Amino acid sequence: MAYSPKCPGLFITGTDTNVGKTYVAILIARALKAAGRRVGVYKPAASGCRQEGERLISDDALLLWRAAGEPGEFNRVCPQCFQAPLAPHLAARAEGKQLDRKLLRDGLDYWLACSDIVLVEGAGGLLSPLGDSDYVANLARDFGFPLLVVARNALGTINHTLLTLHAAQTLLGGLKVAGIIFNNPTPPGNDPSTTSNRLELASHSTVPVLAEVFWGTVGFDIAPDWSQLAGVQ
Repeated sequence: MAYSPKCPGLFITGTDTNVGKTYVAILIARALKAAGRRVGVYKPAASGCRQEGERLISDDALLLWRAAGEPGEFNRVCPQCFQAPLAPHLAARAEGKQLDRKLLRDGLDYWLACSDIVLVEGAGGLLSPLGDSDYVANLARDFGFPLLVVARNALGTINHTLLTLHAAQTLLGGLKVAGIIFNNPTPPGNDPSTTSNRLELASHSTVPVLAEVFWGTVGFDIAPDWSQLAGVQ
């Protein structure tokens, strides 16, 4: 059963790994903080973390926390950190641990209680597994926030993005999608599709392409109303 969130939020997912979900989430967190919002940031689990003293640190979680103005307790941003660069449940097993399914969900409550708006960054894409029968899509459904789909502007992105949207709209009774963010995570190269992907995707998608982040920039080409997209009244 989906939550009835105590505050608005957005769930940031991607069409693949390394498409720039964290960078997009950072830009949104900065924009909301500049608008005077108390921004909560939550990354339910992370792998590929680094050892710092006796604890593991997710650099993505640290960057998100700083972008939001260092709200609350940092260890609440990502309560489950693992070292191996694998899917979180596999990284946990490699360390002789188990991914805590309940904590994945209950960890959000801290941020719901102290924020005006919460940004959740999922691990990988919607069908990235979080156990034998749990997926990122299940978390998105349970949290009840609209999805932002981050897509890489490169050859193949139209297929990847449309498949992600199809999954979102057909799985688990359908997940609400606020829109697509196009990202250019690498310098311009010799990929001619990058000049047409956005318009081509917009013409085939049932949800809007909200904005684009170009390589080397620190903002969106268009400034969406993130609060409105999250459902702020």
